[in-house]
Amino acid sequence: MSDAEAMNSRILTVPNLLSALRIVLIPVFVFLIVHRETSRAGLVLLGLVSATDWVDGYLARRTGQVSDLGKILDPVADRLAIAAGLIALVVRGVFPWWAASPILLRDAAILAVGAIALSRNKIRIDVRFVGKAATFSLMVAIVSVSWGNLGMPLPQAFLALGWVAYGLGIVEYAVATVAYVGDLRRALAA
Repeated sequence: MSDAEAMNSRILTVPNLLSALRIVLIPVFVFLIVHRETSRAGLVLLGLVSATDWVDGYLARRTGQVSDLGKILDPVADRLAIAAGLIALVVRGVFPWWAASPILLRDAAILAVGAIALSRNKIRIDVRFVGKAATFSLMVAIVSVSWGNLGMPLPQAFLALGWVAYGLGIVEYAVATVAYVGDLRRALAA
């Protein structure tokens, strides 16, 4: 095994531990969000968990700890955190179902297609910047709209920010989806 292969096959790295921690914290912020008395704390924790998405990727690249596991674990942690957070916020009544549905459906499709491609053909599609930008925009949207609907400080400003970020994020999600479909087609053809 070459040095590059050994580096890519590492499991215990700081970025991978951050991604695993994000997954472990999902039930915690879901529990906090759905209970009226702790919704605010859950929303703040969801925001913090979402923010670590950028931290683990940055650390992986800066410290040379990019790994094959991390390339799968990071986007899975993103999708799971977004889905769990959205469902909890919809149940709590602070984020509308109509706005959550396109995000949840697209993410479910991406996870399903990715899992099938990886298991059958050992094909892995790299995350694109537009996909990361879409995730960032939608996390800002989800947290901001929910913040405003929970009546936290500056609710109107957060609602306005949230809906602008939502519109941008949905467009970015569509662009990313088209790009990922193209990547998958090229990988299957190869």
